[in-house]
Amino acid sequence: MSVWTPPTLEELARQALLTNEALAISALQTLPCKLFPVLFKDAFKGRHTRIVKAMVAAWPYSCLPVGTLMKTPNLETFQAVLDGVDLMLKRELHPRRGKLQVLDLRNVQHEFWNTWTRREDGDCSAETVDERPVVKVLPRYALRRRRLKVVTDLYLRLPLNAEQACFLKWVQQRKGFLQLYCMKMEVSTVPVRTVKDILNDFHPRHIEELELNLDWDVSTLAPFAPCLGQMRSLRKLSLKNTDQSTFSVYRTTDREEKCISKVVAQFSKLHCLQHLSINDIFIKDHMKQILRRLTTPLDTLSIKNCDLSRSDLDYFPRSHSLCQLKHLDLRESSFLTSCLKPLGVLLENVADTLESLDLQGCGIKDSQLTDLIPALSKCSQLTEVNFSYNDFSMPILEDLLRHTANLTKMNVEQYPAPLQCYDDFGYIEEDKYAQLCLELMDTLRALRQPRRIFFSTNACHECGEDCEYGEDCEDNDCCVFHLELCTCWR
Repeated sequence: MSVWTPPTLEELARQALLTNEALAISALQTLPCKLFPVLFKDAFKGRHTRIVKAMVAAWPYSCLPVGTLMKTPNLETFQAVLDGVDLMLKRELHPRRGKLQVLDLRNVQHEFWNTWTRREDGDCSAETVDERPVVKVLPRYALRRRRLKVVTDLYLRLPLNAEQACFLKWVQQRKGFLQLYCMKMEVSTVPVRTVKDILNDFHPRHIEELELNLDWDVSTLAPFAPCLGQMRSLRKLSLKNTDQSTFSVYRTTDREEKCISKVVAQFSKLHCLQHLSINDIFIKDHMKQILRRLTTPLDTLSIKNCDLSRSDLDYFPRSHSLCQLKHLDLRESSFLTSCLKPLGVLLENVADTLESLDLQGCGIKDSQLTDLIPALSKCSQLTEVNFSYNDFSMPILEDLLRHTANLTKMNVEQYPAPLQCYDDFGYIEEDKYAQLCLELMDTLRALRQPRRIFFSTNACHECGEDCEYGEDCEDNDCCVFHLELCTCWR
C-alpha cells in the first residue's frame, strides 16, 4: 500500500504560479534565486512558453544549460527560449536582474540543476563542470564586449529538423550579438558549401569533436581542407565514407593524389588531436603521410574497413604519434601483406599503455598471428581484445591463450572458433564446436580466471547467422555459460 505524501508549500507555490502566467511573470523580479531552476524546469517540461520566455530574460545565473532539458525537442518551447534571449539582449524585461552569460544547448549531463551557490557579494551564480571549458577558450576581446555565449553541438543532416532550421536562422540574424561555440559537429551527407557557410558563424577553432559521414569525393573534400586546418581545438576526428563510389580503392590520378595530399597536410595543424577514426576511406599508402604530420600522441587509432599496405604497417612502430596508444581498432581492414611483424613491434612499443585491441574480421591466418603473440603477452594493461572472424587453428588458439597468463586486467575476450570446428564444406559441426571451445576454456583456466569470453563461428552459409560459445564469470563463484547456435541448428 503506497503512502501519499502531501506536496510541500514550495511545490504548491510553483503549481500556483504555473497556472497563472501573468502572476508568474510579474513575480520574477522578486522571486528568490534558488527557486528559478526548479520553476524553470517545471515551466519547460509543461511547455508554458510565455513563462519560459520571461524566465530566460530574467535569468539570475551566469549559465542556463537548457540543452539538458531538451530530451524530447519541442519547437514552441525552444522558440520561447530564443525569444527570451532576444528580450534579454534588448533589455526590455528585468534589465537589472538578468545575468545570463552562457546559453548551453548541448544535450549533456550538467551539474547546474543540482548545484546552486551564492557568492559572498550576493550575486547568484551557478559554477558547473561543463561551464569551465567554455570559459577558458574565450578570447580577451570577447570578454570586454560581453556578448552572450551560445554553446551547442550541431548534428547536420538534410533535411534539417525544425529546431535546427529555426536555430540556424536565429543565429544568422543575431550573430553580431553572440559568441558562438560549436563543441561537437556531426555532418551526414550535407553539401560542403552548406557546412562551410555554417562554419562562418561557428568558427572552426572551437570545435572539439568532428564526425564527417561523407558522400563527397576527394575533389570535393579538398576545398573543405582549410576548414579542417582551422580546428585547432579538435580532440576527436572521425571520417567515414557513406558512398562506396566516392573513395575507390584505385585512386591513382595526379589530380586525386593532390587532393588527398591537400587534406593530409592539415593534420599538422591539429595540435590537440587524441582520437582519430577512419572508416572505409581510401588511405592505402597514405598512413605514413598522416601520422608523420601529427604533433601529439594519439590515445585512439581506429581504421575500419580499409586496405593497409606493407608501407603503412612499416611506419606504425616508427610513428611518435602512436607511442602512447590506448586503443587500436583495425576491424574489417585488410592487410595487403603476409607479414605482421611491424604491427607486433607497435604492440610491444605500447605494451604499457594499450587497453583495447580490435582485429575482428581482418582475415588473419595462423602464420600472421604468430607475429603478434609475443608482443601481446607483454600488453599488461589490456582489458578488451577481439580476434573474432579470423582463421585460426586449434593449436594457434591454444598458444595464444597460453600467452595471456599475465593479462590479469582482461574483462572481455572475443576469439574465433577454431578451424577444426568446420567440415570440408565450411559448415559448423556442433558437437566438435562445443568440445573444442570447452578445451580452450580449460587451457585458459589453468592460467587465469577469465571474466567474459566468447568463441564465435563464421556466418552460416544457409542462414547467415553465427554460433557463439560464451562464459560470463564476473563473479568468481558463479559462471554463466551459454551456447547459442545459428537458426539451422535450432
